Amino acid sequence: MAFSRAKLITGLVATSALVLTGCSGGDDSAGGDGETYKIGINQLVQHPALDSATAGFIEAFEEAGVDAEFDEQNANGEQGTALTIAQQFAGDDLDLALAVATPAAQAMAQNIIDIPLLFTAVTDPVSADLVESMEEPGSNVTGTSDAAPIDQQLELLKEIVPDAETVGIVYASGEVNSQVQVDQATEAAGPLGLTIETQTVTNVTEIQQAVEALGDVDAIYVPTDNMVVSGIASLVQVAETKQIPVIAAEEGTVEGGAIATLGIDYTELGRQTGEMALRILQDGADPATTPVETAEIYTYVVNEAAAERQGVTIPENILAEAEKK
Repeated sequence: MAFSRAKLITGLVATSALVLTGCSGGDDSAGGDGETYKIGINQLVQHPALDSATAGFIEAFEEAGVDAEFDEQNANGEQGTALTIAQQFAGDDLDLALAVATPAAQAMAQNIIDIPLLFTAVTDPVSADLVESMEEPGSNVTGTSDAAPIDQQLELLKEIVPDAETVGIVYASGEVNSQVQVDQATEAAGPLGLTIETQTVTNVTEIQQAVEALGDVDAIYVPTDNMVVSGIASLVQVAETKQIPVIAAEEGTVEGGAIATLGIDYTELGRQTGEMALRILQDGADPATTPVETAEIYTYVVNEAAAERQGVTIPENILAEAEKK
């Protein structure tokens, strides 16, 4: 696998969502001749990965010089709110809709059937019943998957924590994408001599207790679980107190206090989704036959300050990878 870029994090990095209001439009053909596309965005929760995916999606339109008006809505981690947003969008005069994260995509797919619906930051859209297959989605729904290279991430964990035998995972019981990742981690762990221990949560306030309940694990792996990532500070606080190294599935979690990842660039994933949307809107591509795409860019990201607080030293070869530009 070729790594397109890498990043060294020496402290906490603040990230923010990009908010864009499109220009007013007319009635002619879109993208430079007056018309403004109307696009509804239903984002499950605010955290760096999803914020970046939304920003990247919008940037794809900006970079293409295509006018679009984005109605950005955030469900604040509540499935009921995601459903309400989806129902609102179903009644709006939209040209296309975007769902960011699996629960939001499921809510949107239940309600939006007559316009193109794209998703991003969805780990397994087939298991989530969003598409019939990755190659032939089969309906008005397609998008991009954020499936992480979990086997390589666990190899990274072993390199940073060579004596690790047990790895704890805390995840939301209601997120299909999280269960898929836990199953994949369990399968990948065996050949590495690792055993996976799990605890589930139903809301952010349970994260700290769940980490405590993992017991004396040798490391913690944080998948792209929207609930846990949004409450990563609680997990990291316990990990630092107990000197348990934390390895993440994506960059934003490293920024939030995990030690390292070989993960997805969510801005690029969102941009990739935006480019799909442009092909649908401008070139007439059919979502039903537009294959689901996966991430094209992975990055090594490390947080040396977090490693020190969690009692480990990052190997020099990993630091060297993370310093590459």
